[in-house]
Amino acid sequence: MGPGTRLVVFCQGCPMRCAYCHNPDTWSFGGGERMTVGQVLDLFDRNRPFYRRGGITASGGEPLAQPEFVGALFEAAHADPGGRIHTCLDTSGGAWDAARPERCERLLANTDLVLLDIKHSDPEGHRALTGRDQGVVLSFGDELSRRGIPVVIRHVLVPGITDTIAELEGVGRIISRWDNVCGLDALPYHAMGVHKYEELGMAYRLEGMAVMDPGRVPALRDVILRARAMERS
Repeated sequence: MGPGTRLVVFCQGCPMRCAYCHNPDTWSFGGGERMTVGQVLDLFDRNRPFYRRGGITASGGEPLAQPEFVGALFEAAHADPGGRIHTCLDTSGGAWDAARPERCERLLANTDLVLLDIKHSDPEGHRALTGRDQGVVLSFGDELSRRGIPVVIRHVLVPGITDTIAELEGVGRIISRWDNVCGLDALPYHAMGVHKYEELGMAYRLEGMAVMDPGRVPALRDVILRARAMERS
């Protein structure tokens, strides 16, 4: 979740309902443990040598759903007396509010790197997979590009859903519009979080889905990159 060894802060609450989510316990906005910015930085400082080449990553859940807190945390991390701490935002973009961008001003002004998930390249496929409108994510990507914040794109490869040539080429076309993309992680679908659904008494929408063969990942990633390069040429 970002370069080096990092302290990861999992923010509670997420508006998306991704079919393959491995953290369904973070969906609710009512759970989690309350912590202050100072407590998080104290935790980092106690293990600072361990994180020397890393930093702090805000993940979730969805950290954009708590932009005031994450913004205050990242600002404090940059001004830390022990030395500037690298900040990374791990997000689906699903809680971005384009009508109120000022809510994220402090956060984005203090973000060094964004890991942005592109769940599905097709609008209808995106809604079926996540329950949310794709336009919100693309709007957030446009904002990151406007600001020039480095972005690593991530795309989970689910057999028969997000691994088709047409879908992958669509991802390539989407990210071709952003000059700030500095990396692409194609991630093989796994079922390691299924037990959480069982513990929570929730149905798992991809029950019985075969895991993605890791050996296929490099070739599928290349499909995205070729489509991006072609669109930008």
